[in-house]
Amino acid sequence: MIEIIPVDTPSLGDRSYLGTDGEVAFVVDPQRDIDRMLRLAERRGVEIRHVFETHVHNDYVTGGPALAAATGADYHVNAADPVAFDRCPIEDGDVVEIGPRTRLRAVATPGHTFTHLSYVLESPDRPPAVFTGGSLLHGTTGRPDLLGREHTGTLARAQYASANRLARELPPETDVLPTHGFGSFCSATQSEVTESTIGLERRVNPALTRGEDEYVRSLLAGLDAYPAYYAHMPTLNRAGADAPDLSAPRRANAAELRRRLRAGEWVVDLRSRTAFAAGHLAGVLNFGLDGNFAVYLGWLIPWGTPLTLLGETPGDIAEAQRELARIGIDRPAAAATGGPADWAGDDKPASMPTATFAELATVRRHRPVVVLDVRRDAEWRESHVPGAVHIPLHELPSRLHEVPDGEVWTHCASGYRASIAASLLAAAGREGDVVAVHDDYDPHAMIARFAATGGSGLARHPL
Repeated sequence: MIEIIPVDTPSLGDRSYLGTDGEVAFVVDPQRDIDRMLRLAERRGVEIRHVFETHVHNDYVTGGPALAAATGADYHVNAADPVAFDRCPIEDGDVVEIGPRTRLRAVATPGHTFTHLSYVLESPDRPPAVFTGGSLLHGTTGRPDLLGREHTGTLARAQYASANRLARELPPETDVLPTHGFGSFCSATQSEVTESTIGLERRVNPALTRGEDEYVRSLLAGLDAYPAYYAHMPTLNRAGADAPDLSAPRRANAAELRRRLRAGEWVVDLRSRTAFAAGHLAGVLNFGLDGNFAVYLGWLIPWGTPLTLLGETPGDIAEAQRELARIGIDRPAAAATGGPADWAGDDKPASMPTATFAELATVRRHRPVVVLDVRRDAEWRESHVPGAVHIPLHELPSRLHEVPDGEVWTHCASGYRASIAASLLAAAGREGDVVAVHDDYDPHAMIARFAATGGSGLARHPL
């Protein structure tokens, strides 16, 4: 019986797969930290003989070359991809025999990229399955705009054709096993669904229920910003990355931390926003491990900037290293563990006030404050607090000068991005003027709260 084991990377919203017949195994779209796949294969007592890539990834550094080198597996990459490493070239229609009763068949599914492939698993031991990468996702498709605006329209129509090809050629019981779509910005829209079939997708997926023009218009209208580090991933993936060095970085004392801050380097506090607000080393930035740490840090940090990590334990540092290695940020310049008292030395730790939306509404009735909304454009268009200043978080480092003078209350949808924004403002010299709203944004609750502070409630715009 063929077993397919998903290996999730929730922080990036991606899923890799290990498939095995109990003796040999294959892997699809491995993440860079290949030790997870190696341990999984070892626990099951199987040998990884094949590694498949659906496409040159935009949102993470693949572990394909390193996994193939570590196991001696054949590494299958589209023959049309201009890569700098040895691979087993594969193209539409090619079949790879996995075992005596199992094979994978390549199907060209351009749209997310021009050279995207899906792989159909065919075995008499189980219903068919298709590994769809960034093509047909659960309830949506991969986004077509990551290769440049000039290609977006062409790729959107290719994505439509690819989704319909899979739906036309595969039986309804076929399991749909995508790499993206679990929170990744490579997905055109987000879905809470974790499993699906071709039959279900035929009923619910816009690429299969709408006409081509309607699908393309809707797809393009819904696209929002994606992380800046995506620009570096294809180059790294075409070159072929080694397995990451996850050994502990050098330790930094308080004097070194101050020196690095004065030099303009990034020193990042990995603790939760609550812990950060209670006390932190002045000038550091808060990217908590309890959120999409790597996505937002990779999005905001100027590429190549030396990075020092602050965590409560060595385990926190190790977790952050692993997350960052997946997006090509290797070897932190230094690290320190403990707490603000350890990191501040003779200096006094700083703190930051926090609040709820109810407290914000009350304050606005008594004095003027700047409400800084750091959510993305699509979130803002759906609804926002009247009178708020809107600067998406990923634009804030270059637009700090646009934040009005005075007391600033930062907010997002949950508090995670608000804390990042507040720490950026504080590090830029606004410490003492910043309040981070640690609260969930609920449009229905906001209407009553802000009706008396800036008009008739929330501003709304049709999508």
